[in-house]
Amino acid sequence: MRIKLTLEPQDGKLTLPIHYNHIVQSMIYSSLDEALAEWLHEQGFVYKKRRFKLFTFSKLFGKKVKFDPKNGSITFFGPINLNIASVEVELLESLAVHLIRSKGAKLGGKFCIFSAVEVEFPVEYKRPMLVKTLSPITVYRTVEMNGRKKTYYFAPKEPEFNELILDNLRRKAIAFYGEDTPLPSLEGAYVIPVRIFKRVITQFKGTVIIGWHGLFEMDLPKEFFSLAYDSGLGSKNSQGFGMVEAIKGKSVRRKTT
Repeated sequence: MRIKLTLEPQDGKLTLPIHYNHIVQSMIYSSLDEALAEWLHEQGFVYKKRRFKLFTFSKLFGKKVKFDPKNGSITFFGPINLNIASVEVELLESLAVHLIRSKGAKLGGKFCIFSAVEVEFPVEYKRPMLVKTLSPITVYRTVEMNGRKKTYYFAPKEPEFNELILDNLRRKAIAFYGEDTPLPSLEGAYVIPVRIFKRVITQFKGTVIIGWHGLFEMDLPKEFFSLAYDSGLGSKNSQGFGMVEAIKGKSVRRKTT
């Protein structure tokens, strides 16, 4: 399930750090039922040593936005839109109910009035499908070099990018559907770049994360597509990475750049 929230800063202006993902994540957790928020934060969906939250969110969108690189800030003027997706409908319902009751939420210490929520109609499933990123996709491996651990983030043109996305989807599927649930093969499935918009470097609570905005072609079995579309592609989804949106009415043209 996917929703779009509209929030309006009380004085018509909201200034946040450029790296604001943790602020949005904090707003989401604080706007959930307390027991649900605790379960999601502490446990979530488990597969071996991995814990998946299985929700994701977009960057913030506004009609008028001003960047201030010198001060490391971004200012939104007027209404702000935020897209959130989750395989757990209860999460989105809890969030919407809280915002309605509270009439808004704080972002970066400033109260924003909750003015609207839109529920997205389910997208028509097809193979393959063209999607665009609403938040950057990131995949990585941690390797040891000279006795020290180093995180390497893969670019979409590298074969490991697709491999890691599919491996990540397998683990999410087992965590969500259960180990005893038969799942279709991912042989021949892929998520590949059609056009890359930009490389994005984000800091999340002091950790540097590299992701990519662009157009991607997805060819996945339905169970995996639904999971990817409602929980995000790649890693760090609950930190605001990997949310995509279907490009309706567009033909798929595979052209890696």
